Amino acid sequence: MKTAFGSDVPTLRQLELLLSLSAADGIASAGAKIGMTPSATSHALRSLESTLGVMLIDRNASKLELTDAGDQILPHVRDLFAALQLIQATASASVGLKRGTLKIGSFGLSSSLRLLPPLLQQFRKLYPGIDLRVFEKPDSEIEQDLIERRLEIGVVTLPKPEFDTVSIANDELVAVIPADHELAALEAIDVKRLAQSAFILTHAGSQGLVAKMFAKAEVPLKVTHELSQMLSILDFVARGEGVSVVASLALPARYEGVLYKAITPVTSRRVGLACLNEGRLSPAASAFWKLAKSLAKKKLG
Repeated sequence: MKTAFGSDVPTLRQLELLLSLSAADGIASAGAKIGMTPSATSHALRSLESTLGVMLIDRNASKLELTDAGDQILPHVRDLFAALQLIQATASASVGLKRGTLKIGSFGLSSSLRLLPPLLQQFRKLYPGIDLRVFEKPDSEIEQDLIERRLEIGVVTLPKPEFDTVSIANDELVAVIPADHELAALEAIDVKRLAQSAFILTHAGSQGLVAKMFAKAEVPLKVTHELSQMLSILDFVARGEGVSVVASLALPARYEGVLYKAITPVTSRRVGLACLNEGRLSPAASAFWKLAKSLAKKKLG
């Protein structure tokens, strides 16, 4: 690609591949993440290395690793994509937030069902011309996408010291038991008594917190099923296959055949918004961030 600089320079697509390579476990998977076929990925990588005159991938390493040159180039590539976002943001600002796109990451049901909808609804009333796009991904992928500037804002579990954050909710773990379970009459269930029943383990976002809760209580679990979909967990519990523990914000208000019970001692997590730098958000993202802060302040107040 010839430019005003008078020499060949990498394409944005090639540089986007380098960003993806920095967080992938293989060259093909890095390309697939940004919609490239294996052959197109290999061609783009070879072309990028040829244009730059350096090797970017260590072909002798046992796993995918950038070379020293690749590591040194990567921060500048991230800065380039951040600058491109600011160019788009400046253009959006010139029309007073009447147009534009805001990409938001959501780590799962807790944020997608309960936390984001009120924010999205109020933001759309204020800025109907902004196209809001929500991408549901695991917490770790949202973090990486924020770093790589694929997302401007993400709903994540806190703390996240490497990001600017604003806390928007506390999410408590609750027991999900069959309606006819022997513990159904209790207002709250001790974690040690809960562990005595056959257990359905969630593979969703709260899995790590659930495991820590039982580990802290020093009680082993009788895991009979491991499920990732909330509706599957609720259905299995309703049919008497066992009990489960999930984050309260991920649950529907009611589900036939099951009861939600508090757990003692209480185990909870903080949920909030994260961004790389709140001072460098696009106008649309900045408006969303300020709205979230305002609503969180009213809720806490």
